[in-house]
Amino acid sequence: MDKILRIDMGAKGGPKVSEGPLGDYAGLGGRAMTSSVVSKEVPPLCHALGAENKLVIAPGMLTGSAAVISGRLSVGCKSPLTGTIKEANSGGQGGIALARLGYAAVILEGKPPTDDLYKIHISSKGVKVSVDNGLKMLPNYDLVNKMKAEFGEKIVCISIGPAGEMKLGSASVAVTDMETRPSRHAGRGGVGAVMGAKGVKVIVIDTADTKIRQPKDAEKFKEANRKFTEGLRSHAVTGQALPKFGTNVLTNILCEAGGYPTYNFKEGTYKDGAKISGETFAEIETKRGGKATQGCHTGCVIQCSGTYVDKDGNFISKQPEYETVWAHGGNCGICDPDTIARLDFMDDNFGVDTIEMGVAIGVAMEAGLIPFGDGEGALKLVEEVGKGTPLGRILGSGAEVTGKAFGVERIPVVKGQAMPAYDPRTVQGIGVTYATSTMGADHTAGYAVATNILKVGGFVDPLKPEGQVELSRNLQIATAAIDSTGMCLFIAFAVLDQPETFQALVDMINAFYGLSLTGDDVTALGKNILSMERDFNAKAGFTAGHDRLPRFFSTEKLPPHNLTWTMKDEELDRVFNW
Repeated sequence: MDKILRIDMGAKGGPKVSEGPLGDYAGLGGRAMTSSVVSKEVPPLCHALGAENKLVIAPGMLTGSAAVISGRLSVGCKSPLTGTIKEANSGGQGGIALARLGYAAVILEGKPPTDDLYKIHISSKGVKVSVDNGLKMLPNYDLVNKMKAEFGEKIVCISIGPAGEMKLGSASVAVTDMETRPSRHAGRGGVGAVMGAKGVKVIVIDTADTKIRQPKDAEKFKEANRKFTEGLRSHAVTGQALPKFGTNVLTNILCEAGGYPTYNFKEGTYKDGAKISGETFAEIETKRGGKATQGCHTGCVIQCSGTYVDKDGNFISKQPEYETVWAHGGNCGICDPDTIARLDFMDDNFGVDTIEMGVAIGVAMEAGLIPFGDGEGALKLVEEVGKGTPLGRILGSGAEVTGKAFGVERIPVVKGQAMPAYDPRTVQGIGVTYATSTMGADHTAGYAVATNILKVGGFVDPLKPEGQVELSRNLQIATAAIDSTGMCLFIAFAVLDQPETFQALVDMINAFYGLSLTGDDVTALGKNILSMERDFNAKAGFTAGHDRLPRFFSTEKLPPHNLTWTMKDEELDRVFNW
């Protein structure tokens, strides 16, 4: 990865393509790359959908190499949903394909003067940008089929659905998986709306002549990769629970802990949780001839995904993630796995974040638009989003806009972004992360659930505020660094518990680049990324007052523990004191 591809979509005479060396961005990958470019090149006060914003698409440091589970792709910009800096990352084959063509980043700049829609074709022979208005308002699956018919089967697509074209706040960027399905998404923060504002419908990457990236020291890299793989396979979470039941193994666990937000964050346990648990989904998939264990990109050894099919064996969707099952399931009182899988497919097809969409529907249910538990009603609401009706545009703009449009008081968002599947009143560590993350409410920014609930990396009582600030701080630092490597965040379970697995990861990076990094250097990288992001947000107008949870968490008790959020503001203000 020795070059950056820039495409100025607003250049005089049409889009202008240029390639250049890494310069100040040498050695960066993933989130470190996206946040560095955005913080350095994007005016913090610019409009997120304007010409001054940039969409940065970057593989991780190890992506495209033989390092296991290193295929994550980061997408960064100023977020139209939150107004903050944003990095959303995705599985799929996009990061691997770009890295193996030598691109450390693809940066979309400017804004076209017309409403033409463009496709970008990237191969070892060059880059071609062309108008293709026949793609307008195509859902992602139809779009990818059309690209396969035009360019053949050996392609990877990075695309937006109708939601991105409409520039909705929940719009995602889709990335095709190993079956060339657009099932993997950089979902959070409306990154798809920024791609839509650039007038880019799809980036098609030809993989025919791509080559695996080679390490500086092949023998040391191979040995470190072996130890790292062994560590992942020997850990109870990454080697057993996730491969067997997927991320949705958490449904039963969070319900038992009383931290599963139900009926738009009114209760902490869902009475029908077992009907939509990971165990139930795996049983259905196996019985019907789908797949209960599958990777989301080449080289994944955790294999926490799958394929969900109907009673006749026809594809409905990839195995819905835990957060998706929760957002459309327990949060909305819907307990039919088939309905949830159909909602997951529609989200992917129209190109919206499943968390933002599910929470917006939960808020709409509270407003009385449809009753809780109405699965068919929820399907119709997502159809409205795909059609771009006035109601659909409100829902697709996210939970906060939906709540304001319908006069709802209980809107579970931070900095405008919907909360994921853990209630902060009974999982207080994740509440600290929701409040203080540079990205808005985001569980992946510092996954305190690991230590609060799963007892990975020690144990901090989830029901009490003590120790949560330190826990969230350390996890946010570690996550920023991991997001830069291209590694799946789930490696954190093994890395937190097994020092030798963490060392193997550091050894892999050192062997690949010829470096001599230590654990302290990795920590410094995470701190540097967070500092850049917080500086951008401060210049965009964000203060400590924005690092807070909605008031209702402090005033409404959550059954069954009947607790409120008790973390003091001055404690939250200590998170980034290092």
